[in-house]
Amino acid sequence: MHRDAWLPRPAFSLTGLSLFFSLGLFLLPVTLSLEVSVGKATNIYAVNGTEILLPCTFSSCFGFEDLHFRWTYNSSDAFKILIEGTVKNEKSDPKVTLKDDDRITLVGSTKEKMNNISIVLRDLEFSDTGKYTCHVKNPKENNLQHHATIFLQVVDRLEEVDNTVTLIILAVVGGVIGLLILILLIKKFIIFILKKTREKKKECLVSSSGNDNTENGLPGSKAEEKPPSKV
Repeated sequence: MHRDAWLPRPAFSLTGLSLFFSLGLFLLPVTLSLEVSVGKATNIYAVNGTEILLPCTFSSCFGFEDLHFRWTYNSSDAFKILIEGTVKNEKSDPKVTLKDDDRITLVGSTKEKMNNISIVLRDLEFSDTGKYTCHVKNPKENNLQHHATIFLQVVDRLEEVDNTVTLIILAVVGGVIGLLILILLIKKFIIFILKKTREKKKECLVSSSGNDNTENGLPGSKAEEKPPSKV
């Protein structure tokens, strides 16, 4: 048997390691690059005849040049591109190249790292209910694309939320907490009074014991001195 037969063999070959690192380098830009957000509320409601802000912001760790963006509308029976535009660089504002609806206004700004491409939709109609998607493509990242969707529901009126139950619960919880605090204060006050009472009793006992020793002429007490007898 060859003397090197018992030596441990490497878990990965050089080819495997190179593929592993290549894959990591490929995935790293994807995980740390272009991101698009429409905020935390992805379902919003608006009253018919009013206007609504549809927010959209983007970020990129590698910067952007000639960035392309667009808003699309999608419902069960329709799909259309609402607005489309480009952003030359981080020092310029978005430039609209296509707008399908005059009710739409681009209100975002990409200066000072705001990266905002939000739009306002005016004179809402019930037919405007649907999904609105903000798309972004960054040529600086090999045309990497990302998007985020927000759902708009146009209603006749916004329902008022009844907070009666919530207020009752808060009142009960507040009352219980207040009662507990009051009990703790009363307990501390009683403990303080008892402590002072015990201290006074202790002082009285010490004083009384001293008086008894003096009267009985015990050691440590001052007895009355008798005058010396005459010889």
